[in-house]
Amino acid sequence: MLSASQLADRLARDAEAVCRHYLSAGHRAGNYWIVGDVANSKGKSLYVYLSGPRAGRWTDAATSQHGDLLDLVRETCGLVDFRDVADEVRRFLSLPHPAPSHRGDAHTDPPVDRPAGERARRLFRMTKPLAGTLADSYLRQRGILRAALHQALRFHPSCFYRDLVTGRTFSYPALIAAVTDPSGAITGVHRTWLDPGGDGKAKVDDPRRALGGLLGNAVRFRFPAHGPVPVTAAGEGLESILSVAHVMPGMPMAAALTANHLAAFRLPDGCRRLYIAADADAAGRHGAERLSRRAQALGILPLVLAPELGDFNEDLLRLGSDRLTVHLRAQLAPEDAEAFLPT
Repeated sequence: MLSASQLADRLARDAEAVCRHYLSAGHRAGNYWIVGDVANSKGKSLYVYLSGPRAGRWTDAATSQHGDLLDLVRETCGLVDFRDVADEVRRFLSLPHPAPSHRGDAHTDPPVDRPAGERARRLFRMTKPLAGTLADSYLRQRGILRAALHQALRFHPSCFYRDLVTGRTFSYPALIAAVTDPSGAITGVHRTWLDPGGDGKAKVDDPRRALGGLLGNAVRFRFPAHGPVPVTAAGEGLESILSVAHVMPGMPMAAALTANHLAAFRLPDGCRRLYIAADADAAGRHGAERLSRRAQALGILPLVLAPELGDFNEDLLRLGSDRLTVHLRAQLAPEDAEAFLPT
């Protein structure tokens, strides 16, 4: 098994090929590869030495980040654990994977297993704004036109993906959503891997995965930084809640991501009315019922919002925003319809 320094040296032998693969938005200029940043943005802030004694060393003049090509692979792929970085480098270099080590081997360091929340926060820091990206285009194809206004949504151009059956690793562009607790602290992320050619989600078995602490938390939209939240809506799927937010942009909303997590969603302080945007399947109805009972026990009025079709994104796409607005208006309290729905 090659050490970290040996893997970095192997990468440095063909630094330009590494840059062309992981920093494809850049270009060669003399003895340097020039690109915007480790997220593979266009620009000229980051430069990589391609040959000579400093081959493989890189610096981002804007952020003062620097390192070798092993660090570069880690940053561009959004990886944290060395084991994952080493696997990705071996895949790129076509090196064999090491045999599993035996307990008690003195020469093998155990992998560092960092908390999932820490890995999620690191990944979110490596993302870029949503506007104008492939993720923005993907949501527009789903009828969600103002997603870039939500700070919880970001884009990663090359997000690490592991096939859980074969163990093979890939990188795809991804829509990244921050999962936060009631104080606004990031506890996890939700990733939607996308087809690089713009044809919807990536062609993998499970293009959506969450990382980190979801229980009680959610992807939040339009929540105030401080103070009570008297009226809010909570639902299951990210795109379903974004569809409701598309026609009710002023109401605070939360996507709990699964039916079980919807049932466990921690209600905000000062909440008086809770709208539960339930999916029209057995799991969605069960999650909505459990959350309703919890809200009632806290003295909060729960009101269920039901889609006409399978979920609210299907309503938005197939029936249109005008019909969705009319359908929601009939289910809102009159004062909320006046406050949050356009006339």
